[in-house]
Amino acid sequence: MTSDTRPNALLRRGLMLILSSPSGAGKTTISQMILDRDAEINLSVSATTRPIRPGEIDGVHYHFIDQAAFDQMVEAEEFYEWATVFGHSYGTPKSQIRAGLKEGRDFLFDIDWQGTQQLYQKDQQDVVRVFILPPSIEELRRRLTGRGTDSAQVVQARMDRARAEISHWDGYDYVVVNDDVEACYTQVCEVLHAERMKRARQTGLIEFVRGLMRD
Repeated sequence: MTSDTRPNALLRRGLMLILSSPSGAGKTTISQMILDRDAEINLSVSATTRPIRPGEIDGVHYHFIDQAAFDQMVEAEEFYEWATVFGHSYGTPKSQIRAGLKEGRDFLFDIDWQGTQQLYQKDQQDVVRVFILPPSIEELRRRLTGRGTDSAQVVQARMDRARAEISHWDGYDYVVVNDDVEACYTQVCEVLHAERMKRARQTGLIEFVRGLMRD
């Protein structure tokens, strides 16, 4: 059942909102704003084989499992998408997501274009793909340099990867330019609201309309 508690709210099927962007374009910031301000959407919790870091909670930030367990889940096709990055495996478990979608819950995915492609191939009807672009390459470099945490070599590597990621912009349903973070957030929310209202997702419409016709 949907978490919408309005008296006339209709039952609906949940959706999977994917946000992708090159590093520095604002994906993480926009994702956190949505999670903080929208009680109807939850962050998809991935499984990973990397060690738990200080401050992280198993089941909240990630499901931390060993490589053998991860490989078994891959073999059993229990992931929507998975990949190995810097020697550690990451994947999105199907079971909890599918149960939540039936109950009308939405899930937010902070993944790259490869994960997006895998997820879309397995569940097109529930996926909404949004790509966030920087206003310019110069601004992207300024943001990455302004973090002050990476060397010039690392920044350049991120810039090279950013160009490669940007080349996949046409594989998304919506593209938003993050020139102003609040404006970008508003645009993403408009997409989310419109997708929630799609007739195909409002599973309670049939009974509601039948009731109107009986009155």
